[in-house]
Amino acid sequence: MATTPAELWRVRLGSASRTALACSIVGCTTLYGPEPLRRIPEFTAFSYVTTILIVSDATLGDALRGCWQALYATVLVLILSILCLWSIGPGRFNSGLAAAVVAVTSFVVALPESTDLLAKRIAFGQIVIVCVGTVIHGAETGVVMHPIHVASSTALGALASVLAMLLPFPCLSYYEVKKTCRLYAENASQRLNLFVKAFCAQNNTAAQDLISESKSLFKAVAKLLVNIKNKQEGMLWERPQIRFLKHNYIDPTEKLQELEIPIKGMELALTSCPSFPVGLIDQELRDVLQFLKKQVSLKLEQAKCYASFDATTAPEIKKECIDKPLWTFKTISSTEDVPAFFFFYCLELLRNGLPIAPNIACSMLDGSKTITEELSDSKNEGECMLKRIWSSVLMLLPSSESLVFALKCSLSLGFAVLFGLIYNRENGYWSGLTIAISFANKRKATFTVANARAQGTAMGSVYGILCCFIFQKVVNFRFLALLPWIVFTSFLRHSRMYGESGGISAVIGALLILGRKNYGTPSEFAIARITEATIGLICFITVEIIFHPARAATLAKTQLSGSLRALRDSIESIHLCADQKSKLTSRALRDKQQKLKSHINKLESFIEEAELEPNFWFMPFHGTCYRKLLGSLSRMADLLLFIAYKTEFLSQVSEMFGVDWKEIQEQIDDDLELFKERVGNSLKCLEEVIMMKSLEMLEQELRKNNISRDDELGRSPSEDVTRSLGQDEEDTEEILCSFLQLSNGIANSITSKEEEQKLKSQMVLCLNGLSFCIRSLIKETTKIEKEVKELVKWENPTSNVNLSEISCKLNALYTK
Repeated sequence: MATTPAELWRVRLGSASRTALACSIVGCTTLYGPEPLRRIPEFTAFSYVTTILIVSDATLGDALRGCWQALYATVLVLILSILCLWSIGPGRFNSGLAAAVVAVTSFVVALPESTDLLAKRIAFGQIVIVCVGTVIHGAETGVVMHPIHVASSTALGALASVLAMLLPFPCLSYYEVKKTCRLYAENASQRLNLFVKAFCAQNNTAAQDLISESKSLFKAVAKLLVNIKNKQEGMLWERPQIRFLKHNYIDPTEKLQELEIPIKGMELALTSCPSFPVGLIDQELRDVLQFLKKQVSLKLEQAKCYASFDATTAPEIKKECIDKPLWTFKTISSTEDVPAFFFFYCLELLRNGLPIAPNIACSMLDGSKTITEELSDSKNEGECMLKRIWSSVLMLLPSSESLVFALKCSLSLGFAVLFGLIYNRENGYWSGLTIAISFANKRKATFTVANARAQGTAMGSVYGILCCFIFQKVVNFRFLALLPWIVFTSFLRHSRMYGESGGISAVIGALLILGRKNYGTPSEFAIARITEATIGLICFITVEIIFHPARAATLAKTQLSGSLRALRDSIESIHLCADQKSKLTSRALRDKQQKLKSHINKLESFIEEAELEPNFWFMPFHGTCYRKLLGSLSRMADLLLFIAYKTEFLSQVSEMFGVDWKEIQEQIDDDLELFKERVGNSLKCLEEVIMMKSLEMLEQELRKNNISRDDELGRSPSEDVTRSLGQDEEDTEEILCSFLQLSNGIANSITSKEEEQKLKSQMVLCLNGLSFCIRSLIKETTKIEKEVKELVKWENPTSNVNLSEISCKLNALYTK
C-alpha cells in the first residue's frame, strides 16, 4: 500500500509491468509463436480482454482466482453454446436470432447470485463472440470447434495472467496483506502517540495542532483497510490450508476494525475537551496514561510481526509484573471532565480489546456455567443450525436484486448485438463486448461510466492508429509501443476523471489495433469499433435508465431519511436491564447499530454516485451538506456501539459489589428516557421534513385540503417536539449532572479490595463515558438539524425555512 508519491510510483509501475508482461505473452504467442499454436486461439482480442480483466492490480492469488473463474465461465458457456448451436443449427443464425440467444444465455449466466462477477463478465464476452461469429461465418461454423476456439482464447489470457504473476518472482497477496497490516500498526501507533501528547498538552494551540496532524493519518487508514479487504480472497487462494484446515482463522480486516473503534473514540474525546490542559490530570494520572500507552504500543508492535492470521500462531501480549490501577477513584465536580474519562475508557478498550463476549462480568469472575445456561446454549445451537439450513435453502432461490441484474444484462447485450450486427456485420462483436466486460452488481454513475468508456476507447484507438503510422515500415516492432501505453493507463485507471472503466477501455483500444494482424486498415477498424462501442453504450444507458429511473440525488435523499429512521430505532433500543436480560438487550442494540451502519454505507454510495452524475436540467446536488450529514451519522453510529458496551457492562457488574443497583438503574433509565424522547422526536421531525418535495408543494397541499394557519397553530404543541436541542441546554445538563452524581456515589463507595476496585473503577468510567456518549449524540443531532435546514434552504432558495413551522404544517396535513 503506497503512502508516499515514490511508493505510489513503484506500486503503479509494478502493476503496469505485470500487465505488460501478460500482454506480451499473449502477443508473442499469437504473433510470433509456432504456426499450430497461433491457429488455436482464433480470437486474440478476447485473450487480451481476459488478461486485462484478471491481471490489473492483481497478485498471484488474485490471478489463480481469476483463472478459476475463467475456467468456470468457459465450461458453462461451452455447454450452453454447443446446445444452442446443435439445436438451432449454425446456418439458421441471423441478427435477430443471435440477439435472442445472447439475451437468453446471458440471463442464465447472470441469474445465480453465487457466481462471481468476473466469471459473469468473461462468460458474457464468450457468448457474444460465439453468437456473432456464427452469424458472420454461417453454416461453416463448427458446432463444437467454434466454442472450443473461443475457450482456447480465454485460456491463453488466463494462463498468461498467472505466468505474469510468477515471473520474475511471485507477487503474493499474503505479503501484501502482511505489509499493509504492518503499515496499519505503524499508523495506529503514530495516532496513539499524537493523542496522548494532545491529552497532556499545556495549551489549546498545541493540542489542536496534534489533533489536526492525526486527521491525515485517519485518511490513510481507510485506504489501508480497503487494500487488506481486497487482497484477502487472493491470500486464501495462495494459502488454501487457512481456508479449509484452520477454522480459528482470524480475519485481519475485522481485527483492525476492532482497533479502529477505540481510536476513533479517543479522537472524539479530544475534540470534545473544552480546553487544554485537561483540568483533572495530575502526575499520578500522567503515570497511568504513560503505562497504558506503553502496553498498547507493545500490542501494536507485536501486531507488525504477525506471521499469519490464525489464532494458533498469533503472539500473546506480555503482561507487566506490576499492574497499575486505571483510575485513582477521585470524584469529579464538573461535566467538562467527562471527555477525559471517555479518553481513558477508550484507551482501556484499546489495551484489552472490545467486549464482544456476551457475558463480560461473569467471565471475569467465574468461568463455569450453570445447568440452565448449558441447556439454553444447546437450545440456541439447535436454533442456529435450523436457521443456517433455512438460509442455505433460501440462497438457492434468486433474489430480486439478482433477477433485476440478470434482466439488465440480458436486454443490454441482446439489443447491443442486434443493433451492432445491423450496423456492421463484420465488426458486430464490439458493440456487445464493450458492455459485456463492464457490468457491475452495484449501482454506478451510469452516464459518467459510459462517458469514461467512450473516451477511453477513442483514446486507445487513436494511440493505436498513430503507432501504426509511426511503425509502418517496421510492423513487427509496433507491439513495443504498447509498453508505455500500458504504464500510462495503469495510472489512468486510478484517476478520478477516467477510473477503472476508462483505463481498461483505453488499454484494450490500443491492444486490439497493435496486438493483432490481418484485421484491415487500422483507421477503418478503429472508426468501426468506436461506432460499435457507442451503439453498445447507448443500449447499456437506455436499459439502466429503464430499470433505475430515479437519480442518485433522489435516492440519497430517501436514504438519508431511512438512515435517520434507523438511527431513531437504535436510540430507542438503549435500555438497562437486569442481568438476565442484559445480553438480549445489548445484542438488540448491536443489531440495530449494524443495521444503521448498512444504511450509512448505502447513503455514502448514493452520495458518491450523485456527485459524479451530470445535473442536466435538475438542481445541482448539495454534496457538501450531505457529506457533513454523513459524518454526523457515522459518529453517532460509533457512539451507539460504545453505549452498547457500557450498558451491557453496567447491567452485569454493578449489583455484584454492594451497590444498590436497582436505585441506580431507575435513575439511569429516567435519564435515558428523557434523552430518547428529546432526540427521538427531533429525528422523527427531520425524517418528515427531508421527504417533503418542496415548500411550495406543501403550501398547495394545505390549500387543497383547506388547512388554514389557525389549524396549524391549534397544533402548536408539536413545536415542542421540533425545538432545537442545541438551544435547550437545561435537559442536557440535567442528564449529565445526574450521571455525574451516580459516578461520584459509586467512587465514594469503593472499598479496599483490589478486585472490587478494578470493577468499580470500570463502572465509574462506564457511567461517565455513557454521559459523554449521550452529550455527543445530542450535539450531533443538533448539527444534523442545522444541515437539514441548510438542505431545505438549498432546495427552496426563495422561501423562509423554519423547521418547527414546517413540522406543524406536515402534522396538520397528515392528521387531516
